[in-house]
Amino acid sequence: MKIESYPNFYDVVRGRYSCREYSPAPVSRHDIMAVMDAVRLAPSACNRQPWTFVVLETPEQRQLASSTYGRAFAAQAPVIIVACGEHDKAWHRASDGKDHTDVDVAIAVEHLCLAAATFGLGTCWICNFDAPALAANLGLPEGVEPIAMITLGYPAEGAKVPEKNRKPIDEIVRWGRY
Repeated sequence: MKIESYPNFYDVVRGRYSCREYSPAPVSRHDIMAVMDAVRLAPSACNRQPWTFVVLETPEQRQLASSTYGRAFAAQAPVIIVACGEHDKAWHRASDGKDHTDVDVAIAVEHLCLAAATFGLGTCWICNFDAPALAANLGLPEGVEPIAMITLGYPAEGAKVPEKNRKPIDEIVRWGRY
């Protein structure tokens, strides 16, 4: 399906992938802040914004984070951003108490990834890490949970761009009822 209403947006969405090969070129603080401004503008339940983002730029900082994950590409990215959730600040649904921290942080992280793509930056969500170790390594206060790490940097020359295999739209959309 091709949508013509927002061609630039769809180009960004189609072009964004989980980058695992980075150039050593640094990412400017200006570009990082521009990406983080898109995060700031992300919606959240009742606008609670139950998040904090820790930006790691130095090799030592990146090593502290990537050591809780165990794959070399993470430490090789010029920047790692740790998305942290604050459950006490999140909205909780009245009918069942569902905590929306993870949902809100996920929305903000995807804003980060799409904004980064507009700058030609690659990103990769990482959720498979030792959360208690990462929290300790970053000195996170009690009640602040690391939810995702996002690598950020310019893709390496010749980086392999994986094929996007997604379900057809008729498998994911239902009209009126399941």
